[in-house]
Amino acid sequence: MSKRLRAAKPGTAADLAAQLRTILSRLKRRLREQGGRGELTPSQVSVLLRLEKDGAATVSGLARAEGMRPQSMSSIVASLEDAGLVSGIPDPGDGRKILMSLSRKCEKRLQDVRAARQDWLTAIIVEKLSATEQRRLSATVELLRRLTEEPNASHNNRH
Repeated sequence: MSKRLRAAKPGTAADLAAQLRTILSRLKRRLREQGGRGELTPSQVSVLLRLEKDGAATVSGLARAEGMRPQSMSSIVASLEDAGLVSGIPDPGDGRKILMSLSRKCEKRLQDVRAARQDWLTAIIVEKLSATEQRRLSATVELLRRLTEEPNASHNNRH
């Protein structure tokens, strides 16, 4: 921890930032535990999420997007293909290229993981927080949403 964070006075923005980072890291870890990534590496998860967000892509396009060498991406994609999580079809614009996309198995897996995480978080909120605390959490969620907005959007929402 940096000297600046250690020296942060309780209740200051720096103290809040340190506490928030710690709490959100812990929540993220707990959510990951609920989803059960199985044997997937962080790089594999990143590729799957990119394909889900951006749609089909070539291996070289994925490599560029992830800041990797094409050879490294080829290895990641091959392991995902072997696991039945991605599949490739010839690019309609250039038959020499293969467009990789998520398999139905992978789409179902992502849906199931998200549902498991949502169910766990819902249950823990109901179990640990009173109705009043849930309303306070709702207000806090709105503040967190504002913290994560894009810069142009946050400028318009300042009070």
